[in-house]
Amino acid sequence: MTENFKNFLSQHFKFKDLGVPKYFLGVEIARNKKEILISQRKYIMDLLRDTGMMGCKPSAVPMDPLKKLRVDSGKPMEDASKYRRLIGRLLYLCITRPDVTFGVHKLSQYVAKPTDEHWEAAEIILKYLKGSPCHGLFYSSSCKMNLSIFCYADWASCQDTRKSMTDYCLYLGNSLISWKSKNQNTISRSSVEA
Repeated sequence: MTENFKNFLSQHFKFKDLGVPKYFLGVEIARNKKEILISQRKYIMDLLRDTGMMGCKPSAVPMDPLKKLRVDSGKPMEDASKYRRLIGRLLYLCITRPDVTFGVHKLSQYVAKPTDEHWEAAEIILKYLKGSPCHGLFYSSSCKMNLSIFCYADWASCQDTRKSMTDYCLYLGNSLISWKSKNQNTISRSSVEA
């Protein structure tokens, strides 16, 4: 069936089969007959090198849970493009790193007017990545095919808009197949509404 599809494509388009992918657009793919690991280890190492964080001490968590960020917290950055570039690169990293999705989502809310406190929070994510560059998504062919979803909603966690945040993770067996973290569209008046 795969060969038929390749023949169909080659009849209609210029087509070249490059074989089994190992590295594509910053994503590394390691596979055998029973499992696949997708990671962005090289991309993380390049990111750490470009930001000057190769020699930093690793962090155990991607974000300080006690730190409440606001739009006006801290001193405005002189070069906001540096922060925007970093957040853009971190957003691309969320393809294979659901563990940093929440923190990156929070920090992406401040790209219009970043401050030194927002930059420090982004550096904590980089320190976390330094301690876990090889983490990624693991898919096994031997797991049970049951669908599970876990969700979380907080109440008015955004200090600026008072909007609640919703997060979810969708698993097929033991393999994570979808995840999201976003602010809700409306403001909830209670934790039950959130």
